[in-house]
Amino acid sequence: MENMVREEANRELYEKFEFREIRPEEGEQAARIERLCFPPNEACSREHMLERVAKAPALFLVAVDKRTGMIAGFLNGIATQETTFQDAFFTDISLHNPTGRAIMLLGLNVRPEYRGQGLARELMALYLRRERENKRSVVVLTCLESKVRMYEKMGFCDAGLANSSWGGEQWHEMRCELEP
Repeated sequence: MENMVREEANRELYEKFEFREIRPEEGEQAARIERLCFPPNEACSREHMLERVAKAPALFLVAVDKRTGMIAGFLNGIATQETTFQDAFFTDISLHNPTGRAIMLLGLNVRPEYRGQGLARELMALYLRRERENKRSVVVLTCLESKVRMYEKMGFCDAGLANSSWGGEQWHEMRCELEP
């Protein structure tokens, strides 16, 4: 029964949203959404978001509202050979290595009016499936303690406190191994 409910919810998501890579002209929109979803001390700057869109668009996954044409939510990251998270990933796009075996997720954003529909969960499931198909070995992210359980439900394991003080916060490093 639970699977049937989940399948129906997924069908509704695919009727409402198009899931795809970000387009260059959507960088400003992504930067605005980031500022909506994160407090100022945690949000990516406009300049850094535009750099990510320009240099690593393939590592974005956006959900676009088919009715309005606007981005409802997105995930973004960079590829690297590193296996642990560093705060520098947030600000230094030169650390992006397109052939890197690890993905460092830099943000999961869902506009407030689209929350509670399973959009974040579906974005993550699609992202992990795509990166597994791309032969990546691991996806790593950091989150506040209040979000640990949410990411565990998405398939991540809590690796403990991260070596991150981004935004003056204490973060947990979450890992999802993609190789069997």
